Amino acid sequence: MAETSIFRGLSAFPLTPADADGVVDTEAFARMLDRLVAAGVDSIAVLGSTGTYAYLERSERSRALAAAVETVAGRVPLIAGIGAMRTSWVRELAGNAERMGADGLLLAPVSYTPLTQDEVFGQFEAVSTTSGLPICIYNNPSTTHFTFSAELIGRLSRLANIAAIKMPLPADGNFEGEIGLLRSSCQHGITVGYSGDWGAASALLAGADAWYSVVAGLLPAAALRLTRAAIAGDHDATHAANAAFEPLWSLFRAHGSLRVMYLIADQLGLQPGAPPLPIQPLAGSVGKVVEGALQLIERSAAIGN
Repeated sequence: MAETSIFRGLSAFPLTPADADGVVDTEAFARMLDRLVAAGVDSIAVLGSTGTYAYLERSERSRALAAAVETVAGRVPLIAGIGAMRTSWVRELAGNAERMGADGLLLAPVSYTPLTQDEVFGQFEAVSTTSGLPICIYNNPSTTHFTFSAELIGRLSRLANIAAIKMPLPADGNFEGEIGLLRSSCQHGITVGYSGDWGAASALLAGADAWYSVVAGLLPAAALRLTRAAIAGDHDATHAANAAFEPLWSLFRAHGSLRVMYLIADQLGLQPGAPPLPIQPLAGSVGKVVEGALQLIERSAAIGN
């Protein structure tokens, strides 16, 4: 893609506030999204893993996306998650997202039966002919239990509309090597970004195009400081910003980022509802640790300003 690709910089992944029955609270959702737009994130990705797409009925996913399109109103690019169990459902979600006004798609290969590389290629091929929106490949083996091979990513990059890949953190920590491998095997111009927030600083300093960020869904200003410093190649500022996040990264690794995000949202007064069952809220004692982690990030921001 050209430099104007929507899959560059900081992409914020917000929660989807909902009640115990999975009914989306569109007013609370709009408040979350307005904060992200005001902070100046480069894109917003709704209905990703942090957006609990897998726990929502398709009608509620549609309501959430409609609310997001209305709230964001073209002020920043809006990416819609479209992962689902059946390819026919994924195609329907892709078509709906385009008609409703999303700017891009994020596709994870969701399945109960383990998928082969060819089966995943077939799903992306089907979606690429359904919608004209740019598509980001969502490589998230911790939730889908599917890992994209470099060969498959290269094949996919040659399909129409495949514009980006969202990668997990490399097990060996070799971001430069992995980014180089992906770029050499892919169609020229595909952007390479990473999730796994505690590795974002290293990924961006190694030349990644994007940070697909959980924490930016609630703390966009702090995430932007880290992103802008890293993209500028300012190692000192990047490491300082990342150090302020370290207690939060430890919580993410210990409890899972989704559970911690609900605590953060509660502490910020954003009314996220409770995690969708069977996921349980974290104990109150963890909330105290989260509070301390947020205070450290706030102090770091005050010093940086």
